[in-house]
Amino acid sequence: MKPTLDTENKVSWKGWISLALLIILFSGIFQNSEGPLAAFDFANLCGSFGTIADGVNFMGKGGAGAKDGFLFALTLIPTVCLAVGFVDVVESLGALKAAAKLFHPILRPLMGIPGTTGIAFVSSFTSSDVASFMTRELYDSGQITDDERSIFVAWQYAGSAVILNTINTQAPLLPIVVFALGPILLVEIFCKLLGANLIRLLIWFRNKKGKYKNDPVRKEQNA
Repeated sequence: MKPTLDTENKVSWKGWISLALLIILFSGIFQNSEGPLAAFDFANLCGSFGTIADGVNFMGKGGAGAKDGFLFALTLIPTVCLAVGFVDVVESLGALKAAAKLFHPILRPLMGIPGTTGIAFVSSFTSSDVASFMTRELYDSGQITDDERSIFVAWQYAGSAVILNTINTQAPLLPIVVFALGPILLVEIFCKLLGANLIRLLIWFRNKKGKYKNDPVRKEQNA
């Protein structure tokens, strides 16, 4: 019997479970947990080697420069490799199909991007490196267009890794801020959405102008 389009796009239970596990890993829910639950966080699995301890990390002292930049780039390799491994495994289980079904009704009206960006969307809250790599993979494989990539990059670039950086990097500022953490995150996420939709609007205007550039009559009618 020839498979129909519905059966080809059907998501198995393995796809939904693997997607749920991947979302948990990249969400940072168990980042500060202790015991076995800590293993369900991507940052914990990457380890703390190279992070600052007593004011010094494995890159040493001496200010910014080519050596410092090179060593920092080396710290991204294990993180990206581990993320790629996770994504490849869950993709074979059908997690990307599940992400497309789950996130499409949310991300398409919200930012005009497809649901296949769902895993990268979740990871962008805690890891800008992993999210950017996933975005490139989606574009290279033809799952998102150049316009959709531009909109998605605008979302990621503003307030990069918003939850991780707000809680960890900016932790010294939180005690003196007059607002609670929740409203701060909401404002940051709103600004990210605003930036993405501004780019979406600019792309729409550009495409509309380009559509009629060789037809002056229709261009004037649709001005």
